[in-house]
Amino acid sequence: MAADPPRAAQKRTFTLLAAVLLVIGLGLGGRFWLLAPDDSPAGTTIGGPFILTRADTGATTTEADFAGRLMLVYFGYTFCPDICPTSLGTISQALDALTPAQRAHIAPLFITVDPARDTAQVVAGYVAAFHTDLIGLTGDPDNLEAAARTYRVTHEKVPDPEGNPDHYTIDHSSLVYLMGPDGTYRRHFPHGTPAQIMADGLREELAASGLSS
Repeated sequence: MAADPPRAAQKRTFTLLAAVLLVIGLGLGGRFWLLAPDDSPAGTTIGGPFILTRADTGATTTEADFAGRLMLVYFGYTFCPDICPTSLGTISQALDALTPAQRAHIAPLFITVDPARDTAQVVAGYVAAFHTDLIGLTGDPDNLEAAARTYRVTHEKVPDPEGNPDHYTIDHSSLVYLMGPDGTYRRHFPHGTPAQIMADGLREELAASGLSS
């Protein structure tokens, strides 16, 4: 039996509203983030190989270095006035809510989108101020751009209104990605996610991956 017109129209309205709320929710804290419907399930459409530089040691670092652990991945920059410090603060609080054994199975990564200013020394000092477990990654601009593309991260330089070339800001998407021990996408946390919710999500993925102890 065909649906009556009012019920069909109501269904279309709810579907449209859900789609709008999904885009708004995923875009919190980032002006450019869009996630296609076929990208939302866990899989390989988000994330992938990268070749970067570990800020504290100068060692070449790839995703393979974190195999067997969950990766908690955030892209930002050290001169960010508010979004990045808030996100990294949340990550730090979420990590502190876990046991040391649980944290040992997680690699929290901060990847810069501002290689011009974010040298290894700058990034190393920045992440150390938030949490001792946080790993800062920088590197060649092309490699950083490639990493951002694999995570579907968008970023755009915004020039200083007064014309100072060193005082620019960067608009960037601000999701925190959680990747499985095999490197595949598991879930993400929008900007503004409470630390307890993030910690609960980490515990769930640790348990699902057999890494809860």
